[in-house]
Amino acid sequence: MAYSDFTLAKAKTTLGLTLDETRNLFRAIPGVPPSNLLEEVLEENLALATAINSEKARSEFLIAPVLSEVRRKLAYRISLFSGTEFNVDLAQGLIGFCDFILSASQEQFFISAPVVIVVEAKNENIIAGLGQCVATMVAAQTFNQRAGNEIETIYGVVTSGTGWKFLTLKQTTVFIDLTEYYINQVDKILAILLQPFQEAPTQNPVQIS
Repeated sequence: MAYSDFTLAKAKTTLGLTLDETRNLFRAIPGVPPSNLLEEVLEENLALATAINSEKARSEFLIAPVLSEVRRKLAYRISLFSGTEFNVDLAQGLIGFCDFILSASQEQFFISAPVVIVVEAKNENIIAGLGQCVATMVAAQTFNQRAGNEIETIYGVVTSGTGWKFLTLKQTTVFIDLTEYYINQVDKILAILLQPFQEAPTQNPVQIS
């Protein structure tokens, strides 16, 4: 078994999780304006990514630029990984490749704890990606704990590039946000992606620029 084998139901049962789908998790977080660079990139890439309409195109043209903006706003004090192997617990099936990982560490040559955000890219079918994302979030939680980094909340998101569905994991409870955000709300998406770095310990103090 690997991350990609998990449905939401299987993740709940196999990993001993409780699901809460009743909350609007990020209603109170104000948006963070995107840079001119990101606005220009999204304006140019949106039509292209949706016309090609493949998972790879959406990852490259929409998702990666948004995640790069997060790293840029945090003055490159965090690391961003794409398509990286993340094998944590073979017995539980917490192995495989992650589409994107954001870590509160400047180490870019390998994944260092604390892993804070897991991003699962899916072509259109966001709901189908929830189980895989949840399994990877549990792996991130385990990875952090083994390294002695007790991060209270692991963040996850399943995205098609145009739609973004956020989740959080606290202990054994997964909270799935009621709201799905869209790329025209990129200020809100950025704010949510930046939120965990205000909570997680980092090698250097993080300021949003």
